[in-house]
Amino acid sequence: MPDEIDTQYRRKVGERIRVIRRQQRLSLHDVEARSEAEFKASVLGAYERGERAISVPRLQRLARFYSVPVDQLLPIEGETDLGISAPIEVVPTWVPGQKIIMDLTQLTKAIGPEAEMINRYLTIIQVKRQDFNGRVLTIRGDDLQALAAILGTTVEAAAPRLDELGLLYHPAAA
Repeated sequence: MPDEIDTQYRRKVGERIRVIRRQQRLSLHDVEARSEAEFKASVLGAYERGERAISVPRLQRLARFYSVPVDQLLPIEGETDLGISAPIEVVPTWVPGQKIIMDLTQLTKAIGPEAEMINRYLTIIQVKRQDFNGRVLTIRGDDLQALAAILGTTVEAAAPRLDELGLLYHPAAA
């Protein structure tokens, strides 16, 4: 049973790796060329098919290459039907001290002047950072100050307000 679970998990990781690569409109050969052969097309393909396990350090390098948080290359909780019965924790609200990660997919659905200004500001951040994964964007301290100004709140009230608007990413709830 453990070998079967490992195989299923490798496949789920591979699916996530493939999804991110395709979102960035890269072929396996594009990745090999742009990574200067650090990630060979044949090996990356084996990871994506779940035929080969990827080490944590290599997964971290691949995440850096794709400019995504490492957890984006892992199966989404609740999506991993591996025969393991573990409760899925749903995080309904932002907790002080927690990283502020914007859910860009929710932002595309938001309407109104606040949403438009937030969208413009986050687009500027993406361009500055060259971070175009399209799903999430981590907010830094200075960014939060600007978002607070856009929202007309204090820095302390900005994250809860973004959460109320449904714009924060909650990994366990995704």
